[in-house]
Amino acid sequence: MTATVIVNAPAAQVFEALLAWERQSDWIPFTRVRLVDGDGGEGSSIEAVTQVGPAVLRDEMRVIKVDRPYEIRVVHYGRVLRGPGVMRCTPMGGDRTQVVWHEWFHLPGGTAGKVAWPVLWPGSKVSLTQALRRFARMVEAGELP
Repeated sequence: MTATVIVNAPAAQVFEALLAWERQSDWIPFTRVRLVDGDGGEGSSIEAVTQVGPAVLRDEMRVIKVDRPYEIRVVHYGRVLRGPGVMRCTPMGGDRTQVVWHEWFHLPGGTAGKVAWPVLWPGSKVSLTQALRRFARMVEAGELP
């Protein structure tokens, strides 16, 4: 899954806003993000809990690489969501930055995984794209980081 947005702000500012893990709760709908361990940098543990009605999805991840102001890499290690993820900031000149968020989820196998993936993927991509657009508006308005 990949989502992209252009933010009218310098890459360093955009990058710091992405690293403000707990502020993701402000721009990712239905999701509460908290720093479980560490300072948000390499080796830190993050938990994101998404709840829509009675459905709850817990996403546990560890930050494995921080390359300021270009890239943040994580590994999801929860019971349901597993696999690598990366957020990249590419300076475009004129204080504009392209943000690309990639997730490679290894969903549960078997029939449940085969049935769930086509349903989850489009909704997740749309939701992630909308969240990144909200993120961009907040950075541009000076509300993040």
